[in-house]
Amino acid sequence: MSENAGYRAFIAGTELAVARRVKIAAASATTPPTVVYAGAGEQHIGVTGHWAPSGTQVAVRLRTVSGSVEIEAAGAFVSGALLYGAANGTVDDVALGSALAQAIEAAGSAAAIVEVVEFGVLSTTAATVSVADAGGFTAAATVEAALAEIYQSALTAKRMIPVRLGSLVLGSTGTPLAVFADGASATPGLQLTNSKAITIRWNNHATPTAVATSIPMPLDLDDTKAVVCHFLVSKTGATLADATTLTVAAYEQTVGALHDADTNFGGATGAVTGDATAKTVAELTRTLAAADISAAPSTLTLLFGPTAGTLGTDDFLLHGAWLEYSAKLLTA
Repeated sequence: MSENAGYRAFIAGTELAVARRVKIAAASATTPPTVVYAGAGEQHIGVTGHWAPSGTQVAVRLRTVSGSVEIEAAGAFVSGALLYGAANGTVDDVALGSALAQAIEAAGSAAAIVEVVEFGVLSTTAATVSVADAGGFTAAATVEAALAEIYQSALTAKRMIPVRLGSLVLGSTGTPLAVFADGASATPGLQLTNSKAITIRWNNHATPTAVATSIPMPLDLDDTKAVVCHFLVSKTGATLADATTLTVAAYEQTVGALHDADTNFGGATGAVTGDATAKTVAELTRTLAAADISAAPSTLTLLFGPTAGTLGTDDFLLHGAWLEYSAKLLTA
């Protein structure tokens, strides 16, 4: 049994250059042990103190020695850069594995030998541990960046609640929608329009009847963020005066409150372009303020239809509707 306080002799498992990181070779059976270059992303036990042919002894400055050490660079990097293990015992600022040193000197190019300070222990901060990403899922190079990307997606990416056209009922009576009937009626109906689009269609009536639906709020709804109602619509004509809007009425039913206690917190959407080419699809939106939104368990009752007085000549069609909301992280 022996101890060493600085440099130690090893056997070179291959020709070794000076100022390169080395590791003990797998299943080494020699005395002293055989060392080879530490590869990209790998840790090392020390740095070679001189050139050594294969099979000869090489002096290795152990990583646990205090002070700075010179190591060959795999590429250019600036002073102060965090350094990681690169191929053939070199170092680079490309994140791979755990950061193992910090550059005191800048490296102008590959093969430069620069002074660095090695870390005495493995990096334990997410910003200095690299991501292997064998599946090719992210461009993030460190655990910190990858986690930030995941949380950014989890907390800001929009979720969608579709409103099924077939689930809508008449807002006046709760009656299921019938097939659309052309004429002077204010009542909307379901239609296969032009043999290509399933729609809810309103006649060009002065006071069209709204449709209604009830939507359970999802468990991951972030009730500190607004909910946005989206509607895909079109018109049968291109009448300039028919700059139609949708009027949205919104009411919540929450646990412990009367089911009719809420007041309407909806409003009107923007308007379609009245003289847009007939059948042109447009998107209308209405934002429901965060202050009016309750977390689950709750339901949201929506009533919506063309705003009275905005349909003069053209019929109005709804192709689809959905809600967009922000999600929160669930803890249970």
